[in-house]
Amino acid sequence: MSAGFPEYRGRRLRRTEPLRRLAREARVSVDDLILPLFVVPGRGVRREIGSMPGVHQTSVDELARDAVEAVDLGVPAVLLFGIPDSKDDVGSSGYAEDGVVQQAVRALKRDVPGLAVVTDVCLCEYTSHGHCGVIVDGEVDNDRTLELLARQAVSHADAGADIVAPSDMMDGRVAAIRAALDARGHGRTAILSYAAKYASAFYGPFREAAESAPQFGDRRGYQMDPANADEALREVRLDIAEGADIVMVKPALAYLDIVARVKRETGHPVCAYHVSGEYSAIMAAGRLGWLDADRAMEEALTSIRRAGADMIVTYWARQFARRQNRDAGAGSRG
Repeated sequence: MSAGFPEYRGRRLRRTEPLRRLAREARVSVDDLILPLFVVPGRGVRREIGSMPGVHQTSVDELARDAVEAVDLGVPAVLLFGIPDSKDDVGSSGYAEDGVVQQAVRALKRDVPGLAVVTDVCLCEYTSHGHCGVIVDGEVDNDRTLELLARQAVSHADAGADIVAPSDMMDGRVAAIRAALDARGHGRTAILSYAAKYASAFYGPFREAAESAPQFGDRRGYQMDPANADEALREVRLDIAEGADIVMVKPALAYLDIVARVKRETGHPVCAYHVSGEYSAIMAAGRLGWLDADRAMEEALTSIRRAGADMIVTYWARQFARRQNRDAGAGSRG
């Protein structure tokens, strides 16, 4: 051995899979995952979303089947997005007692009691203009929107939602929702706030899935500039002060530095959203044979967990659970 050769040899712990598992620092578990689901009116409806292979719009009865499968696989939670059959300028179908999300929540709490139900709170899926709030003089009016967001959150909690997740990026909406929930007797309903939600190019497939593309302009006036990191911490701290139980960074892969900073600097529970464009890019490349989509997806989720996320919203939750369960079975046979 030549003088000065390092005593430490990292390759010693990389030689076999058992050694690699022993030395592994970050692990993704099915327990960390939240599965997004898109619910539409009707019965027996299952429509694949063209830009999101393996993801569907489903009616409540079909969504319940997906939820049962998720629970059986060990996935602890789902995140519901509603696509109504009618829209207006204030998104009234989003806070209707018989709205499609409200129906789905009641069905899931009745039929899948072991599942945590999270609901998206925003107006964009329900407004005719596709924006996340009330339009006044061509712009989203922040303060007029707060009352409607709080009303929507209360309607979800009334139906039985465990967690409401405001994704609109209006200033002050966490405080408004917390006050409304508490006044209605829903003090135990948690808030997962989209605290650092960026105006990202990676949302394209989602807007097809949720039928929520803006009919004019864009959302850069209320979603965050991708160049800003310090601002994300300000937004996160404000939402925590207003009562957010969990804070979210969205998207995930292009913002791992933000995930890491939020976790390190606040210590608060952090969720990261592995968004539609991130999912679809990997799926498309896999279908073209350009990469191993399963391995790439696992690597992506591991990077999010390694950055510090406590939980991950991902369309790949069921596939991950199947692979994890299969690997666990193979390990037990060994």
